[in-house]
Amino acid sequence: MIEDDPFAPAAKKAVPLEQQLEIASIDELEVRIQKLKAEIAQCEEAIVKKRAQRAAADSVFGSRPS
Repeated sequence: MIEDDPFAPAAKKAVPLEQQLEIASIDELEVRIQKLKAEIAQCEEAIVKKRAQRAAADSVFGSRPS
């Protein structure tokens, strides 16, 4: 069995965030910020939904002990 594929693309090394920020243009950084803000908003929405689900379950089954 062949373990290394000679035609496979070379693995990319992760570039540290500091270096990514240094080489990015202002426009690229602004786009990155907008994407991060959108992702944060999605996370906040998920938290709200999960809290509502927890509250609904607690009202039916009683709250969980801490």
